[in-house]
Amino acid sequence: MIKLEELAKLSTKPDIYTKGTASMWNDEHISTYLLEAHINPDIDVASRKQSTINKTVDWILRQCDKEGMSILDLGCGPGLYTEVLTSKGHSVTGVDFSKRSIEYAKNHAAEKAQDITYLYQNYLELDMENRFDLAIMIYCDFVVLSPQERAILLANVRRALKPSGVFIFDVLNDKTLAGKTFARSWEASEGGFWRAKPYLLLSETFHYPENKVMLDQHIVADDSGNCNIYRFWHHYFAPDDLKTELDQNGFTDVEYYENVLPDGRLYRANDVTFFKATRSKDK
Repeated sequence: MIKLEELAKLSTKPDIYTKGTASMWNDEHISTYLLEAHINPDIDVASRKQSTINKTVDWILRQCDKEGMSILDLGCGPGLYTEVLTSKGHSVTGVDFSKRSIEYAKNHAAEKAQDITYLYQNYLELDMENRFDLAIMIYCDFVVLSPQERAILLANVRRALKPSGVFIFDVLNDKTLAGKTFARSWEASEGGFWRAKPYLLLSETFHYPENKVMLDQHIVADDSGNCNIYRFWHHYFAPDDLKTELDQNGFTDVEYYENVLPDGRLYRANDVTFFKATRSKDK
């Protein structure tokens, strides 16, 4: 059994970008819960509701206005956006680091006789060149990356895009701080999302205002002495922040859009900003 003194020490505010000791994406137990949440069309916890996904895809395609595109979906999960895009006549490749989600996506595409390419891969290790008209990263995946990771991602995306290819993604903006609480909570469970067996959960949200980033930290301990720390970093951006960052990493013609989405459970409509940027030709 882990000592209370050790739990108290683990619960203190960590240095910025300190990694957790565990990841939930390929955890055999947690990934089952995540997939169930992803494919539930009526909730917007792991993914947005199906109705919102359909509207988002329509909005994305209006920004490009091109038929038969080759599209790269980064962080595709179980294929919710890829399937809609494919049904509209586009050739889609999905990339995700969750093995369970990719396996589901492949099987579901086969059941629907949809020709979709799925890759079980970390998009920070993506190595494709000059292949796509459009790359998308939806559900604020961009905000979980450190500045160094974002530079790697943008280099990978730029390389994967054709000349004048477009990158569309969404982020949390400054408005997300309104009403945000940085609280601590705990839960004792006989078994649930984090473990099949009894566990103690200590959760806290920390704010690093000088870096415009928040941390959701979850410490999970059980009576066998196991203690895992899950850390989820969430940056928030003003438009000028990202315009500068995109320009420095080989993108131009940066545009941003507010209130694209309806209100959801986790984010209000005006908490999320969509960005559209074009691969520059001179880098």
